[in-house]
Amino acid sequence: MNIRLLIAFFFFGITSIIAQTKASGYVFDEFDQPVSFANVIFKGSTIGTITDENGKFYLESDETWGALTVSFIGYELLTIPLDKKVNYNLKFTLKEENAQLDQIVITTGKQSKKNNPAIDLLRKIWAHKRKNGLNLYKQYEYDKYEKVEFDINTIDSALIKSRLFRGMEFVFEEVDTSRVTGKTYLPMFINEAASRVYGDNVINKKKEVLKGNKNSGFSDNQIVIDFVNDLYSDYNVYDNYLKFFDKSFVSPLSKTGISTYNYVLSDSAFIDNKWCYNVIYYPRRKNELTFKGDFWVADTTYAIKEINLQASKSANINWVKEIYIEQEFEVLNDSLFLVKRDYMMSDFALNKKEKSRGVYGKRTTLYDNYEFDKELDKKFYDQEVYNYDKDVYDRGDAFWAENRLEALNKDEQGVYKMLDTLKTVKKFKQLYNLGSILASGYIEFNTWPLDYGPIFSTFGFNEVEGLRLRVGGRTYFGRNDLWRLEGFMAYGFRDDKFKYGISGKWLLDKKSRLIISGGNRRDVEQIGASLTTSTDVLGRSLASSSVVGTSTNDKLTAINLTSLAIEAEPWRNVIFRVGANYRTLESASPTFSLDYNTPTGVASEIKQFETSLSMSIFPKRKMTGFGVERRVANDGFARIFAQVSRGEKGLFDSDFDYTKVQLSYIQPWQVGGFGRLTATVEAGKTFGEVPLGLLSVIPGNQSYFSIYNTFSQLDFYEFVSDTYTSLHLEHNFNGRLFSRIPFLRKFNLREIVSIRGVWGEISDENILLNTTSNPNSIPLVAPSDKMYYEYSLGVGNIFKVFRIDFNFRGNYLDEIKNPDARKFGVTGTFGFYF
Repeated sequence: MNIRLLIAFFFFGITSIIAQTKASGYVFDEFDQPVSFANVIFKGSTIGTITDENGKFYLESDETWGALTVSFIGYELLTIPLDKKVNYNLKFTLKEENAQLDQIVITTGKQSKKNNPAIDLLRKIWAHKRKNGLNLYKQYEYDKYEKVEFDINTIDSALIKSRLFRGMEFVFEEVDTSRVTGKTYLPMFINEAASRVYGDNVINKKKEVLKGNKNSGFSDNQIVIDFVNDLYSDYNVYDNYLKFFDKSFVSPLSKTGISTYNYVLSDSAFIDNKWCYNVIYYPRRKNELTFKGDFWVADTTYAIKEINLQASKSANINWVKEIYIEQEFEVLNDSLFLVKRDYMMSDFALNKKEKSRGVYGKRTTLYDNYEFDKELDKKFYDQEVYNYDKDVYDRGDAFWAENRLEALNKDEQGVYKMLDTLKTVKKFKQLYNLGSILASGYIEFNTWPLDYGPIFSTFGFNEVEGLRLRVGGRTYFGRNDLWRLEGFMAYGFRDDKFKYGISGKWLLDKKSRLIISGGNRRDVEQIGASLTTSTDVLGRSLASSSVVGTSTNDKLTAINLTSLAIEAEPWRNVIFRVGANYRTLESASPTFSLDYNTPTGVASEIKQFETSLSMSIFPKRKMTGFGVERRVANDGFARIFAQVSRGEKGLFDSDFDYTKVQLSYIQPWQVGGFGRLTATVEAGKTFGEVPLGLLSVIPGNQSYFSIYNTFSQLDFYEFVSDTYTSLHLEHNFNGRLFSRIPFLRKFNLREIVSIRGVWGEISDENILLNTTSNPNSIPLVAPSDKMYYEYSLGVGNIFKVFRIDFNFRGNYLDEIKNPDARKFGVTGTFGFYF
C-alpha cells in the first residue's frame, strides 16, 4: 500500500481518539422494531440528538463522556456506560413502562394536542416572537463571518483505490469524520467571507459590506458560492415556512406546526444562566416537507436559545439525502436574544440509501459585535450597481486572524494547500475541465482565449432544413471579460443553405453598466414562438428545431437581422435599452406564405427598420460578476418588461409605418406549504397596418415538449392578432396532495396544475392587407369572440427527472370553424430539480 495512505490512516486513527467521544447505533423496542425520534444524549450534558425513522443515531463531542441516556415517551429511561471513546454500531432496546402498556401513544408515537405542556410553550413562543431579536431596535449593525465548504463523503478503501483518484492519493491525508452523520469526508472546496451588516427597521433597508473574501483557488469559485447561497438562503426559524432548495418546509415553531408535528417536553436546565426547557419534535406524517429535532426555549422571554432541525428522510426532495441545521442564540441582556451561530449541512447524493456516496455542502455563519440605534444616511443603503473591490479578494493572513470569528480546524486549514497541489495534477485538470464543459456547454481552448459551443446546439432538425449542423464559439479570457464576441455557422442538408450569426458586446462603464452591442444573423426560425420580442440577435426559438411534433411544421421564416443597441443600469436591477434593427423577412418554405398586398401588386419580402426603447425591472434579483456578462445568483424574483417600438416607412427603404407597445410581467410566489405559483401576464398592441411577419402571433406548440408560456393545444399561426392580452398560471404543489394518498406516497410524485388564456383581435385593415391570392396564405383569425383558454394536469418527479402534462383545450372546438382543433394532447419535459 502507498506509504502516504498508511501515514494518512495512522494519523486519522490517532486524531479520532484524542479528546473526543463518538457513538452511533440503533434503538429498538422489545419487538425489535426501530424506535423513531428517541432522545439520545451524553449523560450529564445537553449534547444530544434524536433517532431517525430507522432508529439510527450518531453523536459526537469534543469532550469525554462516560455514558449515554436514551429516552422516549412511554418507555423506561435507559442509561448505557461508554467503555471507549469511540463506540460504533451500538444496539439498544427500550422497554415499555408498565403504567403505559395499554396506551396507543406508545406504539404510534402520536402526541396529544390537548393538555400538552410542549404545545403550551409553543403558544407562548408565538406570543413573544415579535419582542425578540433585531426588531426591538430602530437600527442595527453587526459583524458577519461566513464559511462555505464542499466535501466528498463516505470515503472508503474502494474509493481510495479507484481509478478516479489514481495519481491523486495524497488528497486523502485530509480525511475527517462528520460530527453529524459519523461518515468520513474529504474537503474539496472552501470559501470564507467577512462582512459588516447594516440595517434600518424604520425604512426597512439592509446592506452588507464585504470586507474580505478568500477561497480555495478555482477560477469559477463564485458559481459554487452562488449555488450554495441560493440554496441556503437566509431564514428565520420563527417564520411559518423555511425555504430550502426551492421548497417550503414547515417550521417547527410555526402556527401550523401543531397539525404537522408531534411535540414532547423532554427536559429543563440552565443554559448561560437562563432556565430553559427542551422540546423534542418530529413529523406526524411521512413524505411531507418536515424536520425532526429539538429546541431549547427560555422560561421568561420564551425566546429560542438553541434549535436543531434535521429534514425527514422521507421528505419529497431530490438529490439531497440529509439536511441538518443548527442555530445558537446569544443572550445580550435579560430580554434580548440574538443569533450567534448558524450551521447548515446538506448531503447531496443520487439516492437516499444509507451507504451511497455523496457530497456535503456546508455553510457556517457567525455573528458578533452587535451595535444598535446608530442612524445612517438613507443614501448609504442605496446599493451600487457596480461595487467590486479587488482588494477585498486579496486580504493577508493578518486580516483573517482578526476577522475570523471561528478558527479553521485542521482539515479546513489543509484544504488550501491540498488544492494548490491538486491543480497541478493532469488528471484532476481533465476532470475539472469535463465538469466545466457540462456546466457551461462550452469547450475551452487553453492556448487561445476561445470557447467552442454551445455543444448542445450542434445538431437540430426541422421541416425546412432537415438535419441541421451548427458550429459556434465565443471569446473568453475569463468570466469577468469587459467585451465578448460570439458567432456561429450552420448548414441545413435539406435546403442546402448555410446560415451564420455574429454578435459582440462591450462594457464601457462599470458603475452604470453602460453596454454597447450589435450583430448580424442570417438564419431560419419560428417567428411567433413568444409574444414578447427577444432582444438577443443570436436568439433562436427551440420550436425551430423540433424533431417530432403533433403535425408538420413548415411555417418557418428566413430572416436577415442586423441590430445595434446601447443599454445602462442607472439603478440596481433597472435597465434601460435603446436599440435599432434592420431586418428582411421571407418565407423559408414553398408551402408557407408571408405575402401581402401593395399598391403595385403582391410582395413576398418584408424590409423594415425599427427603433425601440425598453425598460426591464428585476426586483430583488442578485447578480454576481462585474464583466459584460453576469450570472443570476438567485431565483424567485419578479421580471417586468416594457417596450415601445417604432417602424419608419421609407427609412432605409422600409416598407411600413407603425408603433408597437409591449408589456410583460412574470411573478413567482411561494405559497407556504402548498408549493409554488408562477404567473405571467402579457399585453401588447400594434398601431398601424403591418403584414403577417410583423403581427403578434399567439404562440402555439406543435412539439411534444412542455414549453412554458406557450399554448400546447394551438398550432403555429392558428391565432394572429395586433392587440392581445394573455395570462398563464402554473402551480406546482410539490407533492402536497400525493403525499396524503397511501399507495402514491412512496413515489414522491408532484402535481402540477396550469391554466392558460389569451384574448386578442385583429383589425379589418390588417386582414385586408394580408389577404392575397396565394393558396398558402394563412387566414388571419384572432380569439376576439371570447378568451381562448386551455388547462393541463401534470405529474412531475417521475424517476426524479421526468414530467408529463395532460393538456385540454377549453374552447374554439367548433368542427366547422376549427376542424383541426386538438382537443387533447400529452406533452412532457425533463430536468433536474430538487
